[in-house]
Amino acid sequence: MTLLVTSEFTLQRTVAPRLPTAPKEYEQRYIDQLNSILRLYFNQLDGVVGQLSSQSTIFPALTVYTVATLPSAATSGVGARSFVSDATVTTFASTVAGGGSNKVPVYSDGTNWKIG
Repeated sequence: MTLLVTSEFTLQRTVAPRLPTAPKEYEQRYIDQLNSILRLYFNQLDGVVGQLSSQSTIFPALTVYTVATLPSAATSGVGARSFVSDATVTTFASTVAGGGSNKVPVYSDGTNWKIG
């Protein structure tokens, strides 16, 4: 199974529970309440871990652009990633140019978008 983490498919948010204050003397009711709270919390954690299990792969969603519509590499910042649908070449680390039919991932070096 492949999960795509987008606004449509988000991981469940898990918040640590507020644990009850322990009494000075042993009380079975306190132990039962604590066990119940912890059981619910660990069930939530199991659910999140299940979403991240080795059977699933999480890919960040990338917007597909033409080279002409890519945002500025400088504004996007070093390491920003995207995808273009009209690169002229597929040579790794070359500056991307539009007008072709190659679909390639691109990254920003802070000045230019590079193929890769």
